[in-house]
Amino acid sequence: MASLRDIRRRIGSVKNTRQITRAMKLVAGAKLRRATEAAMAAKPYQRTLTRVLGRVVQGVGDVEHPLLTVPDNDTDVIVVILTSDRGLCGGFNSQLCRQVQKEADALIADGKNVSFICYGKKGAQHFRNRGYEIAEFHPDLAPEDYADLADALAAKLVVDMNNDQFSSVVLAFSEYKNAMNQIPTFEQILPMQVPEGSEDAGSGDYIYEPDGDEILGHLLPMALRTQIFQAFLETQAGEQAARMTAMENATRNASDLIDTLTLQYNRARQAAITTELTEIVSGAEAL
Repeated sequence: MASLRDIRRRIGSVKNTRQITRAMKLVAGAKLRRATEAAMAAKPYQRTLTRVLGRVVQGVGDVEHPLLTVPDNDTDVIVVILTSDRGLCGGFNSQLCRQVQKEADALIADGKNVSFICYGKKGAQHFRNRGYEIAEFHPDLAPEDYADLADALAAKLVVDMNNDQFSSVVLAFSEYKNAMNQIPTFEQILPMQVPEGSEDAGSGDYIYEPDGDEILGHLLPMALRTQIFQAFLETQAGEQAARMTAMENATRNASDLIDTLTLQYNRARQAAITTELTEIVSGAEAL
């Protein structure tokens, strides 16, 4: 049985841990509000851009653009995965990595060569330890850099696509739904899929100036950058939500453990006092 000193030390250690997890929960909650606001603010722009693309495509008819053309390379697939740099956020990273690994293994089974562009340390560690090819690794991400990172990645992918460096590019990230749900998402971003026009897209004739093809030449790269940027924002919001939930659970578990240890300490203390009283009474009777 543990001594009273050992139990006291363990109670103090758990209290310190609870203080840390509680502080991390508060920090994650503050970051979550900012990240959620950023992610939600960007969604209307992305939806509007998609709707405009649908209208332009309907008006133009047959569309030909390098971003819509399937490259001659039919073996190489690039997976861009967005994870966090830090842990202590529950299954946020592992859930996404397991899903992406399953999809990547299916591609490899079909004869594809799969390489990864990893944003965040956790994704890179997961796939490097399992022997997958890491083409690029970008650690230590900051929210204020997301726009520049999205622009740089989109520009690089467009150049590589023009040089037939891959057959397709897949973007893997955790879509933020709410504080409790982050859904692993695995979607193709290149070659781009032409969005279908909305129901009201045909309610009127549109005259495009310049012509529709030239407009699409500007809108499609813009849509690619926006899609990547939105994925960064969703990842940041999901990470903070998962960390807040994980730290809340850890704080609650620490409180439960402290109660259990305190009860154990009181029982051990009572037993020690009873033993001492028994020894005193026995000694007095002996005299």
